[in-house]
Amino acid sequence: MEDDIFDIEFESGGKKYKGWVNPSDKTDHNGLPNSFHVVLNDESFGHLSFNNATWTVSEERPSVLVQEVGSAIEKYFFGITK
Repeated sequence: MEDDIFDIEFESGGKKYKGWVNPSDKTDHNGLPNSFHVVLNDESFGHLSFNNATWTVSEERPSVLVQEVGSAIEKYFFGITK
């Protein structure tokens, strides 16, 4: 839903990233979204999901950046900072 969209912003590798995240309407057994559509710096980053204690994405992306986006999502949902 559009009301669930939230903004993210972080720096990685000396570059600033700004974008938004749209959580899936489908949820897991904990009530959390199964995946997240992410747009960074006005370009689609892909659909992130958390599986087997790691973040994965539907597109070919640098693993460090995938983890940074995952951390930004965790911060939004749980207040977790790494």
